[in-house]
Amino acid sequence: MAGMAMAADTVKIGVYLPVTGGNAIGGQLELDGVKLAHKEAPTVLGKKVEIIFVDNKSDKVEAANAVKRLVDKEKVNAIIGTYGSSLAMAGGEVAEKARIPMVGTSCTNPLVTQGKKYVFRVCFIDPFQGAGAAAFAKEELKAKTAACLIEVTEDYSVGLASFFERSFTKNGGKIVSKLNYQKGDQDFTAQLTEIISKKPDVLYIPANFAEGAIIMRQARELGAKFKILGGDAMDNPEIVKIGGESVEGFSYTTFAYAPEMPKMSPIAKKFTENWKKAFPGKDPNALTACGYDSYMLILDAIKRAKSDDPEKITAAIAATKNFPGVTGNTTINASHDAEKSVGIMQIKNGKRIFLTVVEPK
Repeated sequence: MAGMAMAADTVKIGVYLPVTGGNAIGGQLELDGVKLAHKEAPTVLGKKVEIIFVDNKSDKVEAANAVKRLVDKEKVNAIIGTYGSSLAMAGGEVAEKARIPMVGTSCTNPLVTQGKKYVFRVCFIDPFQGAGAAAFAKEELKAKTAACLIEVTEDYSVGLASFFERSFTKNGGKIVSKLNYQKGDQDFTAQLTEIISKKPDVLYIPANFAEGAIIMRQARELGAKFKILGGDAMDNPEIVKIGGESVEGFSYTTFAYAPEMPKMSPIAKKFTENWKKAFPGKDPNALTACGYDSYMLILDAIKRAKSDDPEKITAAIAATKNFPGVTGNTTINASHDAEKSVGIMQIKNGKRIFLTVVEPK
């Protein structure tokens, strides 16, 4: 009876993020954001909120197994995750069948929520991110030609490159080279030599931060002069450490938060202050903000639903309008994606500088 009473007084939120494997740094950043949110809001509806974390190990099979464990063994009321669109797709299938609401953190591929009733996200999707990158390339970088270097085994990279190409060419730009590599590759000289020979104005690399930094370093070593542009997976403080001077001037799209933003909402300001107290010496970034927003959005839905029943939480998440988060106001649309701003960051003098915000149209 005591165990049953304890369960009734607890709301369980499962979290599956990669803290080992190739996506470990991004996953840890988001987990830190979830932990900070939980520290600030440890209860809901008078009940204690319990965070149950499972490492998805940057692997699709492990991601599916992690969600299955959260559903079958832990009996969670809702799920947060995950960094990595491929991992989110694998986990989302399990959550959907179990009818447990899942809120994605930074998984931007459109397929994550496509056809799903129980899967949502707090981030924008790649068609908008790709269009934002293409617009920045054309309008701000004055690029007329572009090349793409794509991680062909990652849904995120393939999809984002496709959306960039579609928007860039639609607006008069030309793609002069489109080459591939595979996860774990360390030598990109063959692809970069081919790309350099085509003399593009900009190279678009929808890579993760580690591979992207290596690509930029090798490109500059080969004498590349073109500008380089990337996506949200590049928003990581480690990129400067890995790439050094080679990443100077690099621009990328990301979620609309950075600790040095010139104009910051009261919520973002509070998040930044609380983060620095909780994690001294460690800078927050857009990924930590996504983890934080995912937790807070779920709690907001539980409050509006006045229930921790998964079906009622699902309905409340679907009805979310202008939820004020660190990464901007979030409205969940009919396809369960977040309608919100895209930020543009640039590496300048060895530091990540927030340039501007692109609003959805």
